[in-house]
Amino acid sequence: MLMPVLLSRRRVLQLVIGTGLSAAALPLNAARRAALRVGLISDLNSSYGSTSYIPAVQQGLDQLIALQPDLLVCAGDMVAGQKHGLSGQQLDAMWQGFETSVLQRLKRAGIPLLPAIGNHDGSPGFPADRSAVSRFWTPLRSRMGLKLADASQFPFRYTVLQDGIFWLVWDASSARVPEDQLAWAQRQLASAQAQAARARFVVGHLPLVGVGQGKDRPGEVLDRGSALQSLMENARVQAYISGHHHAWFSGRRGQLDLIQLGALGSGPRRLLDGGAPAQQTFTLLEIDGGRGTLLETTYAVSTGRPLSWSTLPLRLNTRAGLLQRNASERLLRG
Repeated sequence: MLMPVLLSRRRVLQLVIGTGLSAAALPLNAARRAALRVGLISDLNSSYGSTSYIPAVQQGLDQLIALQPDLLVCAGDMVAGQKHGLSGQQLDAMWQGFETSVLQRLKRAGIPLLPAIGNHDGSPGFPADRSAVSRFWTPLRSRMGLKLADASQFPFRYTVLQDGIFWLVWDASSARVPEDQLAWAQRQLASAQAQAARARFVVGHLPLVGVGQGKDRPGEVLDRGSALQSLMENARVQAYISGHHHAWFSGRRGQLDLIQLGALGSGPRRLLDGGAPAQQTFTLLEIDGGRGTLLETTYAVSTGRPLSWSTLPLRLNTRAGLLQRNASERLLRG
């Protein structure tokens, strides 16, 4: 039966996190899994110009690494830019802080990172920030552990075919995704590689729909959300993964999963319609291509334990209309 297997696996993960043990310390039959594990994080940054991270970031990374994900996706805001007056030296120092605190730890654990650029990383109105993004990431492109499909404009926009899953990362560091980028995304998602993949995911910083208190307003969500949704639905994209609102909500709109991630760093927020208290979180996806299922679990960093799905409201009353809560376990579109 499907459910007992999933519950057993989830219980194993709870024990790993609760005891602080690495999954590698478990018996081989318990550590072995058929599903692909993908960790999801977003919004790690602290105050403007900061080169370090609050303890919750390190604690959450420890907990996530213990789950041995095959890939870690970051939906943006890795550093604390987007402030006029920060020098190139200060911007470079922030990225060096990210490398020391995050990238090097992931490299030691053998976990590839798939990053998206957030507004505090490289907003279009901040050319110095974007130059610093290019200086930091371009030399790392071939050393990220990613199987890049189109990397001509990495890390602002690129595609990856990793473990049979097609990932498209676009530049959603502001509310407007440019027309040329939408045309590029359409071509990439229609490619033979994308359509032959077990599943397709799109990652960007700003969400399609507002979920966090104080964030459901123009400029804080992507413009032309319905058109972007149609583009992804027509390409049979499983989910759009985003951050920026600092509040976790797993929604469903039409045929598209909307996974809006909570903050791992400073400034977590409450959802529009209540739910769990504001807290740092990270999310784990378990993608089982054989059974055609996806299981989503989100963890509270303060306890290291999964949040009950019932802490999410059944729906959010957003500026774009009602957003329904998704199911924690669902079918892959394939």
